[in-house]
Amino acid sequence: MVEIRVAVDGMGGDRAPEQPVRGSVRAVREHRIQVILSGDEQRLRAELEQQGALELLGHGLEIRHAAEIVEMDEKPAQAARKKKQSSIRVALDLVKSGEAQAMVSAGNSGAVMATALVALGRIRGVLRPAIAMSVPNINGKTVVLDLGANTEAAPEHLAQWGFMGEAYARLVDGVDRPKVGVLSNGEEDSKGSDQTRGANAILKRAPGINYGGYAEGSDVLVSDFRVIVTDGFTGNVVLKLLEGAGRFVSRFFRAEFEQSLPRKLAYLLSRAVFAKLRLMADYREYGGAPLLGIAGVVIISHGRSDDMAIMRAIMQGKRHVEVDLNGAIERIVKEHAELFKSAAQAAAPAPGSEPAESTATN
Repeated sequence: MVEIRVAVDGMGGDRAPEQPVRGSVRAVREHRIQVILSGDEQRLRAELEQQGALELLGHGLEIRHAAEIVEMDEKPAQAARKKKQSSIRVALDLVKSGEAQAMVSAGNSGAVMATALVALGRIRGVLRPAIAMSVPNINGKTVVLDLGANTEAAPEHLAQWGFMGEAYARLVDGVDRPKVGVLSNGEEDSKGSDQTRGANAILKRAPGINYGGYAEGSDVLVSDFRVIVTDGFTGNVVLKLLEGAGRFVSRFFRAEFEQSLPRKLAYLLSRAVFAKLRLMADYREYGGAPLLGIAGVVIISHGRSDDMAIMRAIMQGKRHVEVDLNGAIERIVKEHAELFKSAAQAAAPAPGSEPAESTATN
């Protein structure tokens, strides 16, 4: 069995190289995961020395020099095309060559996506890659995708993501026959847009998937849906709303409990519950979001990731390799290739056709 190594973009993120290095050191020391750091070798060595971890070089940790850095505000396509010696590209090339089996970056997410497409390409049969994440649900976890890779999507894209998300929920989250839904503005088949109605129709007739129909926004947090698909624009709004809701709840209760002594005593009695709530809403616990559909394991972490988030993302990447998530996606896409092909052909507008009547609600 091939030993799993994870390539980490040592220069990616708002707090690089300190936090990517610190997270990598924790992954090696606490979980015995092999890590290759990509980036400016001199800076990475200095950071390892600062953290008292130079002895790990050659013993679970390696450095691979990268002469260029992709800044957080750079244009993704330009960075992917011109910066072939960036820490992002070097880490992805390690995956392509087989020296690493997964890649983690908290850097410019658009550049990671664009560079991954150039360096690794898509899994055969995948129409478009999608960013996915398991978010907390009152009944467990719900995989939501796409979270930003595609601002627009056709019905066949959403349908294919449903199968990809199902594989993720089943293999990574351990959910037996996860229920899949398409995010819409109501439960009735007449609701939604041409995009969602098309995806709904495809998934309703698709074999081998536990499709539950439309899911509404509230179903992300409170429902038995284990996979919810939407376009990247809407998905990113959902993700940012969840992040903001977590901060709102934390700050609201902190302010309320500080107003009087009885409320402070009430907090002491219930702090374990609120600690669990904060933990559920803490992005650091989830590490990062996989870019599903890419021919290699790529984990995109939050730009503000600290050492815990980076460590979790490294563990996540290793887990995806262990369960062969990409192999499962490739098999599923191949099995349903005709379904997606016929859906794409049916979606092509006929000459002179009239647009569908809107069913949007106020």
